[in-house]
Amino acid sequence: MKKIIIIALMAVLPFGAFAQKFGHINSSDIIPLMSEYKAAQAEMEELVKQYQEELDYMQNEYSKKVDDYMKNRETLPESIRERREQELMESQQKMQQYYNDCEVNKNQKETQLMGAIEDKVLKAIKAVGEEGGYVCIFNIAGGVVPYVSSTLTTDVTEAVKAKLGIK
Repeated sequence: MKKIIIIALMAVLPFGAFAQKFGHINSSDIIPLMSEYKAAQAEMEELVKQYQEELDYMQNEYSKKVDDYMKNRETLPESIRERREQELMESQQKMQQYYNDCEVNKNQKETQLMGAIEDKVLKAIKAVGEEGGYVCIFNIAGGVVPYVSSTLTTDVTEAVKAKLGIK
């Protein structure tokens, strides 16, 4: 009797695996349509603009100092000339440090903004997965999953868009 039950289970289990549902989405088709993404892009553009304006100001001030130095260089006493050269080097280092700081701040802000957007998309994917009874939903964006059969999986991109309120 035990053998019959085991054989029956072994025969039925493979068929149960075929009944499982798998889905796939392409998040790169979803994220750019989100209002949060558009707001994040606008915020990033404003931040970059502010950084660029300050960098332009610093470069203009540096150029003025260089021009003034070059005009008067031959007439300056050696001690003043050396001090001004030192000031020019320090100004150049400050600009480079400011640029580096801006890049770090910009990357952190972008990571923060995109993280919130990606979290929202992930929650929507999970909700669609639970509601639709999917075993797994693959994200085909970014090449993490090298191949997903579109005939054996269901494209749930539209369902995720609907869950996010995107038309």
